[in-house]
Amino acid sequence: QLTGEAPLMPQWALGYIHCRERFHSQDELLATAKQFREQQLPVDVMVQDWQYWGKYGWNSMRFDEEFYPDPTSMTDSLHQMNMRLMVSVWSKIDKNSEVGRQMQSLGYYIPETDWIDFFNPKAAGEYWRQFSTRLLPLGIDAWWQDATEPENDDLVGRKVMNGRYAGEVFRNIYPLLVNKTVFDGLRNDRPDARPMILTRCGAPGIQRYGSALWSGDVGNDWETFRRQITAGLGLQAAGIPWWTYDAGGFFRPANQYKDRDYIERMLRWIETAVYLPLMRVHGYMSNTEPWNYGTEAQSVIEGCLRERYRLLPYIYSNAYQVASAGSTIMRPLLFDFPYDKTALDQAHSYMFGKALLVCPVTEPSVTTWKVYLPMNDAGWYGFHTGKYEPGGQMLDVAVDNRRIPVFAKGGSIVLLGPERQYAEEICSEPYEVRVYPGANAYFELYEDEGDNENYKQGSYRLTAFQWDEHHRRLTISPIHQQLDGMSQSQIFKVVLPGGETKTLHYKGEKVSVKFSKQMTRRD
Repeated sequence: QLTGEAPLMPQWALGYIHCRERFHSQDELLATAKQFREQQLPVDVMVQDWQYWGKYGWNSMRFDEEFYPDPTSMTDSLHQMNMRLMVSVWSKIDKNSEVGRQMQSLGYYIPETDWIDFFNPKAAGEYWRQFSTRLLPLGIDAWWQDATEPENDDLVGRKVMNGRYAGEVFRNIYPLLVNKTVFDGLRNDRPDARPMILTRCGAPGIQRYGSALWSGDVGNDWETFRRQITAGLGLQAAGIPWWTYDAGGFFRPANQYKDRDYIERMLRWIETAVYLPLMRVHGYMSNTEPWNYGTEAQSVIEGCLRERYRLLPYIYSNAYQVASAGSTIMRPLLFDFPYDKTALDQAHSYMFGKALLVCPVTEPSVTTWKVYLPMNDAGWYGFHTGKYEPGGQMLDVAVDNRRIPVFAKGGSIVLLGPERQYAEEICSEPYEVRVYPGANAYFELYEDEGDNENYKQGSYRLTAFQWDEHHRRLTISPIHQQLDGMSQSQIFKVVLPGGETKTLHYKGEKVSVKFSKQMTRRD
């Protein structure tokens, strides 16, 4: 209500975003994408970082054909592999480039810098015209608006708005205007696709422009890792729901592929990234692909990717709540346990949606991890073990290097999809409905066409899952059923922590299934 609503992200943006600094050619990027598919490692987005412009000058909005002979073909090839392409675009343009000379002739630079004066609507309009003419026809799917601070404090001591005002006074507005320019342009020139923008800088309100923030070019040590989590939670409290970090850290050790201490840290970053609004790996002068870190690390990362993709029905349904109800996916414990003082003291634990408690492991070489389970009359269940634990207690949890502790709140429902290689893959296997009993529970499954704006005209499906604790009954019922081309018939496998499982055949009409009498929680 204060700073604006966040639009719905495309479904594929919630899968795995693979990035490195950097791919050096079209062949290298496509070969890497192909290897992901050959090794059956789930991924949705491949990212081309900076300097693809080569000899044409900084951010000339042109690929150097010596290394990228056919960008349109490159994008088409990714699409044929059911992947998307994100490309780095800057607000800084080489004044000697073709675009730069045009911008300079019009007086559209901030004086004495290489940055476009987005405070001038005409300059912003010309930037978008060049963007739309040169880059949109290539079929690129997502846009990485890098260094939108702008970089190196270049507004300090400068004059903006045609030389009328001091730049430092308005520096928080600059990234808002950059992202607004691109968002509005995409809405106008590509109206059928949802904008997806990644930006390094923003202030409250940035969420209005289909923009996700990441925490910037950070190190990889344990303290830096801890600070990312608190930074992300702060952004959620500021009304900015879409956030991530460079999993593994941007700056990495020179021997990163063999350094066991670093690999341990990297895996903890990635294990936590499974439960961030967006999941993305990145690294400076790094080949960040899982297979470069040895078979053991690759196996762990593969497990993380598979878990992320199984969680997509839960994540995407929560994304709909972000767009429709002003909710947030990564939730400070304050949001859900405001009266539990001990919960408020947990700086690095958080809720992922309203059902899952995430407890990142932020120290090296541990075999147990201290977890606080917030007060909840229905208790908590180990997400990976199903074991019941009462709320309001500090717990020592056994951990290995493959995953971090995650708990499901008693009185909640979590929907898991089948394993898949990309977010929109159609799978015949049933969804798994995990019911965590102890109290009544409710969840809404959201489904739509994934990447367009038709949901705004009512083209989506919303299905209610309601658990009645007293009668031990799960009821599935339609809320909104207007989604052409998708079967009304769905099979759900309903699972309780004790292992009791029942299958429900849902055909768009209310249906229920009853479970046996409640076992003791000790059982």
